[in-house]
Amino acid sequence: MLNAYPRPQMRRLSFINLNGTWDFAVTDGGLPASFSETINVPYPPESPLSGIGRRIGSGETMRYRRLFDCPKHEKQERVILHFGAVDQIAEVFLNGTLLGRHAGGYLPFSFDISDFLSEKNELIVNATDTIDHAYPWGKQKAKNGGMWYTPFSGIWQTVWMEVVPSDYVTGLKIVPMLESVTVSVETNHPFSNASLEIITPGGPIRVEMPEPTVTVRIDDPLLWTPETPYLYRYVLRYGNDTIQSYFALRTVSEGEINGVPRLLLNGKPYFFHGLLDQGYWPDGLCLPPDDTGYERDILTAKENGFNMLRKHIRIEPLPFYEACDRLGMLVLQDFVNNGDYRFCHDTVLPTIGFKRLCDRMTNRDERTRRIFTETAKETIRHLFNTPCIAGWTVFNEGWGQFCADEQYRVLKPLDPTRFFDTTSGWFRRKESDVQSEHVYFRQFKPKFGRKPCLLSEFGGYVCTDDSGKKYGYRFFRDLQTYRKALSDLYTNQILPAIPKGLCGAVYTQLSDVEAEKNGIMSYDRTTVKTDPVRMREIAVLLSDEIRK
Repeated sequence: MLNAYPRPQMRRLSFINLNGTWDFAVTDGGLPASFSETINVPYPPESPLSGIGRRIGSGETMRYRRLFDCPKHEKQERVILHFGAVDQIAEVFLNGTLLGRHAGGYLPFSFDISDFLSEKNELIVNATDTIDHAYPWGKQKAKNGGMWYTPFSGIWQTVWMEVVPSDYVTGLKIVPMLESVTVSVETNHPFSNASLEIITPGGPIRVEMPEPTVTVRIDDPLLWTPETPYLYRYVLRYGNDTIQSYFALRTVSEGEINGVPRLLLNGKPYFFHGLLDQGYWPDGLCLPPDDTGYERDILTAKENGFNMLRKHIRIEPLPFYEACDRLGMLVLQDFVNNGDYRFCHDTVLPTIGFKRLCDRMTNRDERTRRIFTETAKETIRHLFNTPCIAGWTVFNEGWGQFCADEQYRVLKPLDPTRFFDTTSGWFRRKESDVQSEHVYFRQFKPKFGRKPCLLSEFGGYVCTDDSGKKYGYRFFRDLQTYRKALSDLYTNQILPAIPKGLCGAVYTQLSDVEAEKNGIMSYDRTTVKTDPVRMREIAVLLSDEIRK
């Protein structure tokens, strides 16, 4: 992700990319005598593509340096410095002045650096990553193996600058319906007049905005679906600030069709046919090796008939979501878990049937709880505008789970336009928009209730003749047997459950990851293990069944 525009729904022409070669040093906390290495930002030092290719100890500090010339700008204009994400703690200095500190490794942050610029500038970032479980940490683990992966540290998303007017847009909120869209504008000073120009097949729609929020009706609307991912482009003008953006007309809701609870896309029953997506690569680690990596993964999923990716316990750079918007791929977005994972409590007991939990008594550390809630709120704000996201996963299999009903009541009002899977897998409470199940070692025979049922994880079949350590849930040595078993899994278990209330299923998983060998393609993406023709046939059966 070296060159992709890092914020696709708020494009300005003044994009200044700071990715590339930075000076780099690792210290025990003191200042290094010199920057003895260079690193390829935004790849983390654990990635081979970074040029470092080694793990950073939890007691060590990564120190980055980038020299740059002052961006061309008028005296009254402002220069904003953006970081896509730095894992876990970042301190940012410009020309010796501390700009600020940011904690948490998955969300963006920025600084107005206008008053600290010189003709020649030195940007320094100190980053530490202890994989502190009070912060969101996902599936990173120092001792990787099985379902745990190599941790990534430091800068791992694009660093960039932009020049903006003194009075400028700081954010947008886009709420789509089937025949209209509501656009709200946030600014750094009290709002003054703005205008929208929306490009439609019937010609441009021009709207004046005397207030910061406007609702625009779209005649002859083209609705977004994975099969027809139509995006409306528009330009927002606010004084001297000009922004290019896009939206889609689509709704996600719950309803009852012929007495059966259903998830609805654009008001109609739709089968959410998904793959679990961890988002790891052998060379880029937490990033694809080039700017087309996300597209290739999405297109492979589509070629196999899938219409959804469950983005599992991590937040991707925004170009991933833009590719899903543009190519037509729904996303079930997980919040990134924090708190401790307990193997017996969170995996063994639920697998053998013990799925009751008093979640007021778990993850009791108040700081950890506060950080989770704050990060979840910010995640919703960060990703709200992306049309591809259909739903949110709050807690996965009990990891860090606490007061799930209360979390639903806090988070759902922030986004009533999507469904919430509050407790994915087990430890179910009352407040959730779906009944969520995980099934790996038995037949899928749920007790259907009054909510749409989502099989949010299943399968995990392994096909490899590798004699080394491998992780998965059922093992096959040849493609023919593997493909037949996969076909039988869908036709014998998933398809018959749809008339009873099953509305979606998430197969584990899109690609192999390190020792985890249960992807439909290999870790390096060179081998697709499935029969795409048969998988597309299955997708048609699932879609036809839910529309009956």
